Amino acid sequence: MAVNITGDAAADALLDSSPFALLVGMLLDQQVPMETAFAGPAKLRDRLGELEPAQIAALDPDALAAVMKQTPAVHRFPGSMAGRVQALAAAIVSEWGGDTAAIWTRDDPSGAEVLRRLKALPGFGEQKAKIFLALLGKQKDLQAPGWREAAGDYGTEGYRSVADIVDADSLTRVREHKRAMKAAAKG
Repeated sequence: MAVNITGDAAADALLDSSPFALLVGMLLDQQVPMETAFAGPAKLRDRLGELEPAQIAALDPDALAAVMKQTPAVHRFPGSMAGRVQALAAAIVSEWGGDTAAIWTRDDPSGAEVLRRLKALPGFGEQKAKIFLALLGKQKDLQAPGWREAAGDYGTEGYRSVADIVDADSLTRVREHKRAMKAAAKG
């Protein structure tokens, strides 16, 4: 199944073909609409010519921030998010040899191990790691045993997160779920 999150065919194709782009999209998914976050990697690739962990890790931090700030900005907070994207890229280079997919493929890890590896990444807490694990399982055919259990509620069927977005209708359903959860938390 091809990733269909942004509503932009080229941006979704990059997410589908590049594990690093998909991971960066998940990192950017905070305080901006999901489509904006996941379209960010395509904007970076278009502005930089490529999108590879080693390339991002080696960039001058001010240069990356400037690229993130170009109109339209990659994120609502381009300066701080540039630092987070660069830290993520550096971790992938130093800990995974630049191979993003190794995080969920090296040594045939269990779902719990993939979750542990994701949580060890800069910018990935418990919830973000569980959502990304669910995205891998639901849309990228992750075969890690126990991934659904490790992903918690995000691993179940339904419309809870970006892991469940496959078209415009599912995007609407995820938004409705998020609104309901915020209302319940307030009430």
